[in-house]
Amino acid sequence: MRSPTRFRSVAAAALLGLLAAFAGPGSGSAQAAGEPATTVGDVTGFAHEGPVYRLSAGEAEARVSFVSAETFRLELAPDGKFTDPTGKDIVLPQGKAPRTKWADKGDRYELSTAEVTLRAYKSPLRFALYRADGSRVWAESKGLSWTKDATTQSLARGADEQFYGAGMQNGRGNTSHRGKKVEVGVDYEWDDGGHPNSVPFYLSSAGYGVFRNTYAPNTYDFAEPVTATAKEQRFDAYYFAGRSDDAAKDVIGQYTKLTGKPFMPPVYGMEIGDADCYLHNANRGERHTLDSLKVADGYVEHDMPNGWMLVNDGYGCGYENLSETSKGLAERKMKTGLWTEDGLDKIAEQVRAGQRVAKLDVAWVGDGYKKALDGCKDAYHGIEDNSDARGFTWAPESWSGAQRCGVQWSGDQSGSWEYIRWQIPTYAGSTMSGMAYTTGDVDGIFGGSPKTYVRDLQWKMFLPVTMTMDGWAASDKQPFRQGEPYTSINRKYLKLHESLLPYLYSYAHEAAETGVGAVRPLALEYPHDPKAATDAAKYEFLTGEDFLVAPVYQDTATRDGIYLPKGTWTDYWTGRTYQGPTTIDGYSAPLDTLPLFVKGGASVPMWPGGIRSYQDRTADSPLAWDIYPQGRSSFELYEDDGVTRQHRGGKYATQRADVRAPRSGAGDVSVRVGASRGEFTGKQSSRPYAFTLHTGDAPSRVALDGHRLPRLASRSAYDSARQGWFYDRDDRGGVVKVKTAALRTDRSFELTLDDTSAVGGAVPGANAVVSVPAGQELGAGTPGKVAVDVTAGTKDATGVDVTLDAPKGWTVTAAEAGRIPAGATRRVELAVTPAKDAEPGDLSLTASARYRSAGQERTATGRFSLGVMPEAPDKDTWASDMTWLKSTNGYGPAERDRSNGESGAGDGRTLTLAGTTYEKGIGTHADSVIEVYPGGRCSKFTADAGIDDEINGYGEVAFSVEADGKVLWTSPKVTGASATVPVDVDVRGARHVQLKVTDTNGSRSGDHADWAAARFTCARPAG
Repeated sequence: MRSPTRFRSVAAAALLGLLAAFAGPGSGSAQAAGEPATTVGDVTGFAHEGPVYRLSAGEAEARVSFVSAETFRLELAPDGKFTDPTGKDIVLPQGKAPRTKWADKGDRYELSTAEVTLRAYKSPLRFALYRADGSRVWAESKGLSWTKDATTQSLARGADEQFYGAGMQNGRGNTSHRGKKVEVGVDYEWDDGGHPNSVPFYLSSAGYGVFRNTYAPNTYDFAEPVTATAKEQRFDAYYFAGRSDDAAKDVIGQYTKLTGKPFMPPVYGMEIGDADCYLHNANRGERHTLDSLKVADGYVEHDMPNGWMLVNDGYGCGYENLSETSKGLAERKMKTGLWTEDGLDKIAEQVRAGQRVAKLDVAWVGDGYKKALDGCKDAYHGIEDNSDARGFTWAPESWSGAQRCGVQWSGDQSGSWEYIRWQIPTYAGSTMSGMAYTTGDVDGIFGGSPKTYVRDLQWKMFLPVTMTMDGWAASDKQPFRQGEPYTSINRKYLKLHESLLPYLYSYAHEAAETGVGAVRPLALEYPHDPKAATDAAKYEFLTGEDFLVAPVYQDTATRDGIYLPKGTWTDYWTGRTYQGPTTIDGYSAPLDTLPLFVKGGASVPMWPGGIRSYQDRTADSPLAWDIYPQGRSSFELYEDDGVTRQHRGGKYATQRADVRAPRSGAGDVSVRVGASRGEFTGKQSSRPYAFTLHTGDAPSRVALDGHRLPRLASRSAYDSARQGWFYDRDDRGGVVKVKTAALRTDRSFELTLDDTSAVGGAVPGANAVVSVPAGQELGAGTPGKVAVDVTAGTKDATGVDVTLDAPKGWTVTAAEAGRIPAGATRRVELAVTPAKDAEPGDLSLTASARYRSAGQERTATGRFSLGVMPEAPDKDTWASDMTWLKSTNGYGPAERDRSNGESGAGDGRTLTLAGTTYEKGIGTHADSVIEVYPGGRCSKFTADAGIDDEINGYGEVAFSVEADGKVLWTSPKVTGASATVPVDVDVRGARHVQLKVTDTNGSRSGDHADWAAARFTCARPAG
């Protein structure tokens, strides 16, 4: 039998060989070990012509060319002959050069614009940059140096100076590179530590950035001094001096003015995409391109957004019936995409047949970055030259300039908790290099599990773009494949992303104007926060200025180490407010809950109604504003037709919402929505509006342009009303819901709420908090208790009633907690009986406390995970006959009473170890975890462990048995040639037992590991 993992390794090696030409010269430290470097000497000549200055130093020559008042180019030719291998590929025409002046100051020349002065010291030649106010931006610690194949600049490092950029640096980038060495160049390492989509640009917290104008690999060592090396004997760099407190944003803006602003994607490109091979797919059996429509139907039937489908995603996978396929996808509100494995020669006819997305790699890449950049541009223009659509491409390896023509994604990975972990800092870090659209496949293209899929999709819905790739994995990876509860959770987040498209699309416009993408490190928005640059903020990011996302990247229902910077932050799900800076540990995050916080003052435009596609919007569709009132704040909504390029000619509109509220506590709140300015095809001339205002206190009056709106008595009355308002105490700590009839978009209007409050309530801190101790379990059909803690705020909580939402068939008895003094915590126990047919596993529930505090009726909620356990065994039981609470496997599903097979359950063979066959047991592939529930009723676990004979000597693993988090037994290293290992483990008192198989040599080739005759010795408890 051929090991699937081993086959994939061979295929990957072949792919690397195919792509090796793309890498160009090897990356790594550019200065050869032991080779002496030459450092530029004294200035021997000076000349200038307009904004271009030349300084000779013997045979070497330096050239300074000013591009703008804050941007200039510095070149050094050791032999005095300037070259430019990038030509016009990367740097765009910049218009008229600025006015400059120069002065000879004796020991130096000073070359100046109105904003900056570059000092060129004479003996030896050394550069330093100063602002017009005399403050130093950067200074070389020694002159430029070179070897036969590398040039290096050395800069003095500031005491607190932090560094960002270098493009997509997997596992890094949203926190500082200070003290680290960063490589810039293709290495085809697409996991943690790799650097696909590198960019030879970095920026400093000192307010400057540097772009190395080259195709050569770079190495940046942010030690003291900072050394920046390119593997070529020429020096060519552009420098950007940032202005104002937003210096980093300004630097990114200058860099992207030079190399191109990020492209403006079509709105369907910001919906999730789907990639698979539909023509003669070896992994899926005989299929045809039109079979993609059946998968598209799956999105429709499961009410899930999907914007586009790549229908030929696989090596050697072609397509047929492209026009008919495109027509069918269009009927399902999706666009057609193609992988350009066979090059771009046919893109014109493909676009005319309906292609609107181009995934780029392999065939056209050729001999380096230039071909990669050309491919991005050619595919982009191929779409635009043959349709009225916007160019939309995806690439796994690119360079500076690619941000103007496509999405950069991080390549081929395997889904796992580790995959989630290192991806979190990757994409926000990429924003620091002007890359506005970076992403990774949901749960990778290999491996993965229902849980990791859910957790990965959750946070990627706060990236502007993402896709799922199906044809490479053991089983399809569409978000509706895993069954419940996973399908419903995936739908929830896909629809949340769809609802947030007005917000995300507005930030797409901002990126096209400023170069700054929506996904941001905390350090970009909070540059003076000492923790923002550190690991305290590594595994979180901002989407726009308003959402802080802290993904769960471990198999747990809690999240530690969530850092909230200065400001008021509201839990998106419960309405609980936090005052930053603070760090949250033990945040309860059941599987359906992404830790998500909204900044005080946020005004978030949304599409309400749970739509599946942007095409579901009609002329009568409402626009919603989700508002967290605090002080004065605003948001400008951007709108265009979403699809064509007419916006480039000014066919778009903006509409601004201005909010006035108290900074804290009680007061009036007003929302002024201005007239929509501008026109585009399909613009609504009028529309209804819906507002959700997170006040925590009911207003005495709500008015629209001074006219009182009716207060509605219930949520159902509100839902059926044409306009009016309703205060919902049970929704996220108390929100005011307001709806209007259709209002003209060419006129402004004002909404006022009297006698309410800023976010957090009229009496800040008065709200109670509900929390639920982690790790609680109940048995299906078995009466039990659920403990809930209620903590009063700064005021007493009175009349406290606690209850629990529960699925149909469960019974819950509410509990009274009476009066809880300010600051005190009271634990109540609710009597709960799960339904007899309750599915085993973790269930996400909400505990609620209704109470009175600070003169208001209030409700506090807490999300938590409850373990639902199967009935514990009361007699000897085969492990393969038990319910598996967890089943993760290195390839395909773990098998019951069979060896590890391919992609489907039951496709393995008879378990065979050392010539002995077994009727019962578990067949796995490392790395694997099987968790069962003895429930304290079993005394012993026995098995025969080994690598199945079908592998013929391959494989190397270790087996282990864990109980309730404690390792009870570990095998020696086991190979395909090892004797069977007997397992006999005392498991008395254990409630949860995990059977683990771990690869020990890093190859995972042939790791088909069997727990043969796996059996628990159990008995019914006495009495």
